[in-house]
Amino acid sequence: MRPSYLFTSESVAEGHPDKVCDRISDEIVDLVYREAVKTGVDPWTVRIACETLATTNRVVIAGEVRLPPSLMKKDKQGKDVINPSKFKSAARKAIRDIGYEQDGFNWKTAKIDVLLHSQSADIAQGVDSAADQQGDEGAGDQGIMFGYACTETPDLMPAPIYYSHKILRLLAEARKKGEGEVAKLGPDAKSQVTVRYENGKPACVDSIVLSTQHLDESWDSKKVRAVVEPYIREALGDLKISDDCKWYINPTGKFVIGGPDGDAGLTGRKIIVDTYGGAAPHGGGAFSGKDTTKVDRSAAYAARYLAKNVVAAGLADRCTIQLSYAIGIAQPLSIYVDLHGTGKGVTEDQIEAAIRKVMDLSPSGIRRHLDLNKPIYAKTSAYGHFGRKAGRDGSFSWEKTDLVKPLKDALKEEMLKAA
Repeated sequence: MRPSYLFTSESVAEGHPDKVCDRISDEIVDLVYREAVKTGVDPWTVRIACETLATTNRVVIAGEVRLPPSLMKKDKQGKDVINPSKFKSAARKAIRDIGYEQDGFNWKTAKIDVLLHSQSADIAQGVDSAADQQGDEGAGDQGIMFGYACTETPDLMPAPIYYSHKILRLLAEARKKGEGEVAKLGPDAKSQVTVRYENGKPACVDSIVLSTQHLDESWDSKKVRAVVEPYIREALGDLKISDDCKWYINPTGKFVIGGPDGDAGLTGRKIIVDTYGGAAPHGGGAFSGKDTTKVDRSAAYAARYLAKNVVAAGLADRCTIQLSYAIGIAQPLSIYVDLHGTGKGVTEDQIEAAIRKVMDLSPSGIRRHLDLNKPIYAKTSAYGHFGRKAGRDGSFSWEKTDLVKPLKDALKEEMLKAA
């Protein structure tokens, strides 16, 4: 890697149209897990792949599900069909929490269509019957997933995406608390931070871009900057803002009409925002709206967990991990580790061997190890799935560093073998 360069990442706020859809899809996932536990249904049997579309005062929820009976009802012919009422309620609560009460998108008046249907028997067979044959459930699909960690920030995330998220998170918290003029900002916003690296480390911020919706139509770019700049500076903390830093705050001028009224949203369109801001590879699969038999989600969480623990253990300053899967097959087809030349007394081969010893990377193994069969996903839908604090409710368990000692012990065994 070049020692000195510029790197940029963007984030989008919870009120961005695509993030509204991610939030609704993950609220549906949480709803299904909650109802399963409440009604005595084994959460291991939950299956959901939920997509959301949002536009002017309209939300469409579609996808494939396997639901507990409490979310079903009888039609006129006595056939079990999906009951849309709780799904609509979950969507409205999410929209209200985000803060949409504008004419073109309002949590009270938006029309919500629920078009969920039963899971494909072919996909179900790939996951369920594999458990009978292999003793463990198979992956819900083929694909590749990446995890990444580095020493650039306290949460072992790349600096540009870390600070882009932090700016929007602080503004959203202040807006919801009604802090002064920040309360006049709208839910829709985007940020972008360019970091200058020197000798491979973040040295300063070279440019800052922020576009945020505002409810007062008299505000111009200058006024918006006056309101948001203190929060931007707070978010950047000790990272220096260069003397010639370029500021672009609402560069197009007015931004009053926002959210799904200004631009249609879809689940899964912000996969780089959700991960590492482009600082690491991405397998291409989105996370939101999926239960954790879908390795797009669970294996990406596992890869981040492993990469973070490698870096937290002091084994490298940077670590990328790739996992690959085939539908119906439990164990990953391959595990690839890249330490980017920063390994400290260990090789990639040794890390790969140690990983196989410290964690079962089948979908079942990942779900057990990270305790993923819980309603913990709505809070992942904005400000990134990684670099967050593990919660008491089991959320963000993949951010724990409890694998440091097992990794070191497994590496000692590998080195003894080699000796």
